[in-house]
Amino acid sequence: MTDSGRSYHTIGDPAEVEAETESLRDRRAAITELGDALRTLVEQAAATEAPADELRRAAALVREATIPVGKQQRERGQMPTADDLLGGVRMYNPVCGSGSALAPPLLIELGAGGVTGSCTLGLAYEGPPMYAHGGVSALLLDQILGYATSASGHPGMTVRLDTEYRAPVPLQTELRLSAEVVNVDGRKVTARATIATAAEPDRELVVATGLFIALRADQAIRLFGTVLHPDASNPAVAHD
Repeated sequence: MTDSGRSYHTIGDPAEVEAETESLRDRRAAITELGDALRTLVEQAAATEAPADELRRAAALVREATIPVGKQQRERGQMPTADDLLGGVRMYNPVCGSGSALAPPLLIELGAGGVTGSCTLGLAYEGPPMYAHGGVSALLLDQILGYATSASGHPGMTVRLDTEYRAPVPLQTELRLSAEVVNVDGRKVTARATIATAAEPDRELVVATGLFIALRADQAIRLFGTVLHPDASNPAVAHD
């Protein structure tokens, strides 16, 4: 929805729709620009060995920078105006969102046999020295598994994630992820995903198997009724 309450998918005056579309593109570009800056800040803050006085000066600058963005805030039950659930656009997704300070971000490509992804984890994601935190690996795998189920035409919510850590995931190293659906049983979908390095794509560092359940319409309304589009074709909604 726009600030005026109109949907981005509204069909009306072509000039008005084009202006709205251009405004949306500009907002998404600005969100991405801010996200890039925030990710740089987070990574440099995690790696810095600057003296205490420089850290305090940086903290003051950051607090000052939060003032303009804090003036207009959405509530939990409101979707970001730049998002498009039906189109799969989630600007602040903590794994793939270009506007998220938390996201690496993971770049996803859809293929005939599943999906692949790539990202590089910086020092901000460190668990064991020099390697990624295991929870971050699980986060990445859950995300790409979700993409795989959606791309297969069987979207759902995660109900189980079994993760096998075969080797530590190195930081500051380009990673390759892949995922594919391996079984569909009614509303239950099972998918498998892996993490490897780009240099050794066949050496699986972490492997996960996820079980996803497609939501019934009543479940989707109960969980997401305040934000879901009323269109029954919404991919987040499944029917028996």
